[in-house]
Amino acid sequence: MSWTSQTLDQLGYLSRGRSRHRPRDAVHLYGGPYPFIQTGDVKHAGLYVRDYQQTYSEAGLQQSRLWPAGTLCITIAANIADTAILGIDACFPDSVIGFIPDEKKADARFVKYLFDATIQQRIKQFTQGAAQDNLSQEKLLSIDFSVPNVDEQKRIASILSAYDDLIENNRRRIHLLEQAARLLYKEWFVHLRFPGHEHVKIKDGVPDGWEKKQIGELAPFKYGKALKEGDRIPGPYPVYGSSGIVGTHDKALVAGTAIIVGRKGNVGSVYWSNIDFYPIDTVYYIEAENSSLYLYYALLHTQFNSTDVAVPGLNRNYAHSRTVLVPDDKIINLFEQHPEVIHDQIERLVKQRQVLTKARDLLLPRLMNGEVAI
Repeated sequence: MSWTSQTLDQLGYLSRGRSRHRPRDAVHLYGGPYPFIQTGDVKHAGLYVRDYQQTYSEAGLQQSRLWPAGTLCITIAANIADTAILGIDACFPDSVIGFIPDEKKADARFVKYLFDATIQQRIKQFTQGAAQDNLSQEKLLSIDFSVPNVDEQKRIASILSAYDDLIENNRRRIHLLEQAARLLYKEWFVHLRFPGHEHVKIKDGVPDGWEKKQIGELAPFKYGKALKEGDRIPGPYPVYGSSGIVGTHDKALVAGTAIIVGRKGNVGSVYWSNIDFYPIDTVYYIEAENSSLYLYYALLHTQFNSTDVAVPGLNRNYAHSRTVLVPDDKIINLFEQHPEVIHDQIERLVKQRQVLTKARDLLLPRLMNGEVAI
């Protein structure tokens, strides 16, 4: 089957998102029923984007636009040329381009995989070194690429999306397990319905034999170390930023199980690593000797938002001053038995996801250049 050279506008309709409001943080535009997808949501999505951090009100919708599910989102600022398909009707800002395929000419999944295989890298090559990393709609339309007819596009996309469906199912199972552990912590240590609570006196929210301690007394925060993306050598050790794992490196900075806390960017985010890792300078970390599953879940329930907005990021002294409830050793040991089982299950699911992702990524370029006949 022959492949022909096309541009995006020959395969469907595309336009930039809308967010005309100034200032951008106008409170009355947010908090309504309309999902507002941003570049970070697209970056962290899989094949489909369904998760979002913000919503528009009716007023917000009036100065934006509601795009239909099935629209391909293409980021043109911040993170360049990341893509995901809307799994829901949603709005997005002018830092995202929406592409709605002509059903007779293109499949949105195929176009998304084409970006993953070749187009994103081509775009990054000619935007690299610019004063400000961004991509105009005109530049995007100047890129041509080879595509088969729409029926073959659908067959190729179906093969690749089968992997993505399994990966997404795996992600959801991990999310449910994480949620179960958080709910158990909340039941025991927020609502104080821990085993045997009926026979324990509670005064001012603190059960007899327990105490409140400052985080700095329990587990001092250590600073991560700068490691630019271009200086990272792919290896076995995850690199942690405030948004989680942001890459890998051939050397670790921290040995053993430890907790990571966001310092800049995603302030107050909390992650658990059960292997050696490299925390960059946007995070703090807690050394293995002071880390525990109980403390990890306690920090997940700790509010790290400082009222001192003049200083961006999480101030270490402020973080150290926050208090957590410290139960007796018996209750801690009893609690940790549950998340230990959950984390073992999560670890197995993560390894399965890595195998699926590797298989998909090996197949992706071969399918997208016509090397593998179907």
